[in-house]
Amino acid sequence: MNESPRSQAQRDYLNRQLRHQRKIRAARFMLIILFLALWELSASFGWLDSFIFSSPSRIILCLIQMTGDGSLFLHTGITLLETLVSFLAVVIIGLAAALLLWFWRSLAEILEPFLVMLNSLPKSALAPLLIVWLGNNMNTIIVAAVSVALFGSILTLYTGFTSLDQDQIKLIYSLGGTRRDVLFKVLLPGSLPMIISNMKVNIGLCLVGVIIGEFLSSKAGLGYLITYGSQTFAMTMVVTSIVVLCLLSVILYQAIAVLEKRLK
Repeated sequence: MNESPRSQAQRDYLNRQLRHQRKIRAARFMLIILFLALWELSASFGWLDSFIFSSPSRIILCLIQMTGDGSLFLHTGITLLETLVSFLAVVIIGLAAALLLWFWRSLAEILEPFLVMLNSLPKSALAPLLIVWLGNNMNTIIVAAVSVALFGSILTLYTGFTSLDQDQIKLIYSLGGTRRDVLFKVLLPGSLPMIISNMKVNIGLCLVGVIIGEFLSSKAGLGYLITYGSQTFAMTMVVTSIVVLCLLSVILYQAIAVLEKRLK
């Protein structure tokens, strides 16, 4: 008898949430349109120097030109490849290292201050050394990107692993389980949301690391376009590359978010 009112209340609540989400999306869209319109008008009426700040119309023309000659796909594809390779390396190495520290607590106590130090080190300071050690190639860019995200990822994952509910671990041991059982039945399943959250952070950090590497050691990529455009005063190319970079970061983040929803 009471299920119908509750069901109606639930439907009303879901409808309110759906309307709220639509309003948020509409507000975001209108904010972007307003920003672009003000930007275009400011450049058209001379309130902003279009040579320095460019304009949406110039960016669209630049995108069309770069799409026509294929340079957009070439440079975006190279940056995407370097980001994905470095991201996979960070996920695999970071997870393996954090699990090793969780298994071997003495090793964690020894290495923790060094990991904190390496994580705090400005990674751009390592880029010139990486160029000397590894040469001016894609490997240098990938290693630079990995160095940006790896140490923070290890510390975050290890802290998450050590914060796991100890009662569940004691229960596994009381039932005759082993450390392997704790790992596969408690630790990894219970830490999955934290691992996915860490991946969301790392995908952005790897992209930042790739751009830092491309600034110093690249012959192609969005970072190379930004550097080349700034050196030749082709500011529209610079702004266009930044816009493409922003879109790429959003797409990569949303891809991790989709993976998170499927794993729930």
